Amino acid sequence: MISRLLAAALMNSARHYPIVTLTGPRQSGKTTLIKSMWPEKVYASLEDPDTLDFAQSDPRAFLEQGEGVGLIIDEAQRHPPLFGYLQGYADRAKAGHYVLSGSNNFLLMEKIGQSLAGRTAVLCLLPLSAEELGAVALDSSWEEAAFRGFYPRVRAEGLPPELFARDYLATYVERDVRLVKNIGDLSSFRRFLELCAGRAGQLLNLSALAGDAGVAVNTLKSWLSLLEASYLVFRLQGWHENFGKRIVKAPKLYWHDTSILCRLLGIRGAEDLRSHPLRGALFENLVIAERYKAASHRGLEPRLFFWRDTNGHEVDLVDQSGSESLLWECKSGSTIAGDFFKQLEAIGAEAAIPPERRILVYGGTESSRRSAGRAIGWREALLDSVI
Repeated sequence: MISRLLAAALMNSARHYPIVTLTGPRQSGKTTLIKSMWPEKVYASLEDPDTLDFAQSDPRAFLEQGEGVGLIIDEAQRHPPLFGYLQGYADRAKAGHYVLSGSNNFLLMEKIGQSLAGRTAVLCLLPLSAEELGAVALDSSWEEAAFRGFYPRVRAEGLPPELFARDYLATYVERDVRLVKNIGDLSSFRRFLELCAGRAGQLLNLSALAGDAGVAVNTLKSWLSLLEASYLVFRLQGWHENFGKRIVKAPKLYWHDTSILCRLLGIRGAEDLRSHPLRGALFENLVIAERYKAASHRGLEPRLFFWRDTNGHEVDLVDQSGSESLLWECKSGSTIAGDFFKQLEAIGAEAAIPPERRILVYGGTESSRRSAGRAIGWREALLDSVI
């Protein structure tokens, strides 16, 4: 089993709250992690029909399982009435007695907000990070890393990434989408997914996207919220700190795992990435998704932004997840061109961010220091993700 960084934050939360809640996308390793951390606790998955029937028919007896050792409730969102009973039990339970997990954040967080606010810590487990995978297991090129992605079944079990992504999307559309939203035309939703993939790393124009998808803007907003709640995509807002109205305020769209993105773009292998028109956007998405995991897997809120002003100045990432702001610029080429530091230098000076915290990550492997900032290769950028 690959060690997960989030284990430390989970264990710390279990010392302070009667309930610990672990969210994250399907197949990210949630069940494996919590069962390995608390093997003594009784495990109950509400995806099992008999277990679900037990929780529905006798919720009090269900919650009283594991007296003295604790109870893990997997896919807890599948029986919402259970949260009302759990509220009373949590008030009498010792720290860390209950561990909840779920892969549908939309339903799970709704019930937590209604019944368990203040009684549970909530953490998120995303697919493996390159840091967790380690230097030995990381691919020889960023294109291969992006195509394979970082889901545990692909990395730990050797499942072909194209098969995993195909089946993952099919299961997601047929199961999770129908569970949360009453979407009658699934073909339109699949088209919407492909359109979102084509906009990775771009400013998100909701009206234009709704027009291309053939749906109303309000429908589009609802669908985007579903993608975010399912941990398929996340949005970066423009950084506006102390810079007034000159900043572009439309968000940018990114995918949590690039293997899913590659599947939606019709990319069939790492070789396709070397000449793909969205090559630069995929590289940028790969780097920014790793920065998101670096914060989330330490139990921190990912505070990630981008900079773009109306004069055309832009930088791909402003990372404020740690104690100091970092500027990141992503270039997929394996050679550093003379103008790669231009935007970092200009924006760094305006925002008073010193050169040592301005980072150019590129598709090569050598690292160096320049007067305008630091250049680091893609492997170092992915592996050295300390906040």
